[in-house]
Amino acid sequence: MSLEWFDRVCSEMQDNLESICEDYDEIGHMRIDRASKHPKIEFYVEFEEDDRETFCTLFFDPHNEEFYMEEFDLTTGETYRQLLPDIEEILDAIHEVFHNFMDTEVEEIDEDEEDDLYDEDDDDVETQVYTDGGEYDVIVDVEWTTPEVLAYSYLDEVEVTYKFGVVKETGDGILHRINRIFTENDETIEDETNFIFSKEEAGAIIELIENNMDMMEGFDPS
Repeated sequence: MSLEWFDRVCSEMQDNLESICEDYDEIGHMRIDRASKHPKIEFYVEFEEDDRETFCTLFFDPHNEEFYMEEFDLTTGETYRQLLPDIEEILDAIHEVFHNFMDTEVEEIDEDEEDDLYDEDDDDVETQVYTDGGEYDVIVDVEWTTPEVLAYSYLDEVEVTYKFGVVKETGDGILHRINRIFTENDETIEDETNFIFSKEEAGAIIELIENNMDMMEGFDPS
């Protein structure tokens, strides 16, 4: 079993979708989950803060090394797989699902809300984040170079994600960590952390982690 094909598609997916679809470029995002038995890429839109809706999930079968989407047949009541053998078919399928989703959403909002929707800035290309500057928070401009990657999840209660970016002013790297807790009242509590480091520090950080991984203990929910 290999994730080489999965990783290759993940690395090309966001840029390809943004280049072929202006609407997706403005509000579309993706999140990678490599920890599942069948790794997956979730595609979602954010209309405004704390208003996220997933419109498509792309699964990967590591045993057969193939991507697929699940579809529910209303007539038979069964779920079946749509196999997607190459990157072109994957892009076409996601592009089609995205526009079907957006057509449904547009029907449910008035013209003013629709105008606001397509005027949103793309958070995955450039955004401003707050970093701890001691007595005051400091705002920095960041160009995100990866989508949000799911690092850990437990049932439907907790998830931790990361994404990597570059600080535009200094060229430093930045890791953005979000710890989400999902309550029984369908509320989401988010704790966000930013870690900024220079290119010179990156090698030392990687080496420290690699040399000490065996000493760490994984989370045991029991």
